[in-house]
Amino acid sequence: MLSERMLTGVIKTMTKHELAMEPTTETHLPGPKPNMKYMLYMHIPFCQRLCPYCSFNRYPFREEIARPYFANLRREMLMLKDLGYDFESIYCGGGTPTIMIDELCETLDLARDLFSIKEVSSETNPNHLTLPYLEKLKGRVQRLSVGVQSFDDSLLRQMDRYEKYGSGAEIFERIGVAAPYFDILNVDMIFNYPSQTEEVLRRDIELIKECGCQQTTFSPLYFSRATTRKMLDTLGDPNYTREYEYYKLLDHELAGGSDPAFERRTVWTFNRKGMDLHACGEVPVDEFGVSYEEYPAIGSGSVTHLDGTIYVNTFSIREYNEAIESGRMSLMGKTKMSKRDLMRYRFMQELYALRLDKNRFKRDFGVSVERGLPVEMAFMRANGAFATDDADELTLTTKGRYYTLVMQRQFLSGLNELRDQARAALTGPEHDLLFGDGTQK
Repeated sequence: MLSERMLTGVIKTMTKHELAMEPTTETHLPGPKPNMKYMLYMHIPFCQRLCPYCSFNRYPFREEIARPYFANLRREMLMLKDLGYDFESIYCGGGTPTIMIDELCETLDLARDLFSIKEVSSETNPNHLTLPYLEKLKGRVQRLSVGVQSFDDSLLRQMDRYEKYGSGAEIFERIGVAAPYFDILNVDMIFNYPSQTEEVLRRDIELIKECGCQQTTFSPLYFSRATTRKMLDTLGDPNYTREYEYYKLLDHELAGGSDPAFERRTVWTFNRKGMDLHACGEVPVDEFGVSYEEYPAIGSGSVTHLDGTIYVNTFSIREYNEAIESGRMSLMGKTKMSKRDLMRYRFMQELYALRLDKNRFKRDFGVSVERGLPVEMAFMRANGAFATDDADELTLTTKGRYYTLVMQRQFLSGLNELRDQARAALTGPEHDLLFGDGTQK
């Protein structure tokens, strides 16, 4: 649709300006603000093989490289403790955080000793939904998010996931086994693959309903310039003209109708109906970045959000290890967001979580959302995006949820471009490893 293309172009231009990284010589993150609640993001970049559409920092797994890396993650946590940080939540992203389960468990156990941790979320892959992993993660991880992407075997083969993780039927069976071990087992899906048909998408949705997971995430396919060629070669040209139709389909099938199986938690995350996130613990076991606006991030290639500034850690594992072992953090760049940037970010994130609090917006920024973001509000109103638009709040129609999906998709693509800037600084064997074929030798 024309309005989607316009919105995509605007957000793409905006993020190119907002997320332009400048070098920094800072050796440590700033300390915490009083009474601020923080999440800790922890990045584990290692994968058995690298997916063509992923722009996160990731390396082919080598035990002799991964083991000292985990040791330095633990040293970096101690640095945050020395700065005065406390955390009630941890999110372990990757890469594949569970690739060395004993190292991950030791790291999480240290975090619970250092901080006031109430819940842990971690990503994983389907081949780790086995009893040896599940038994060790039980009690340590409250929300496990497994990257399935699709249950369709032809798509799994196209993405080079079939041989790595098994067939759709095998993955479906493992989900049923794993679900009781966690407060929330999230199944992470992707929609709008170039070769994905409506029939394949409907089948994926039905299997999600049947598999026993407590939560699912259906995010749209997005990428960056650095991954475009590999994605096009592997998956084909993306088709954004049908993205809205596919989104309406999955949104209705999961959370629409007279007796839906799921309820909307965000624009593209759905909780099984009747499940209360807050009932799972003292803090919500949630999708990354939804419950916390600010978070320090540790690990090579991780991205920190603190006090309107985005900090990027070096993508070089060698440089990361050298920095931590010398007593400093591995910051390589940062970008400072303007007040307008921060207003736009709040607008997008709160709508992504399905409700914008107008009173909070005015309290935090000193202006109403209408005065602070007149163009954005005019666009959304003109396109029928708001189901509620009164003095207190904004909520979304189906079309509004889709426009917010487009904003979020393009913002995440912009973060991928920021990662591309950091990755471009790699030299020598690390550059060759990532810019070659990406397979494990």
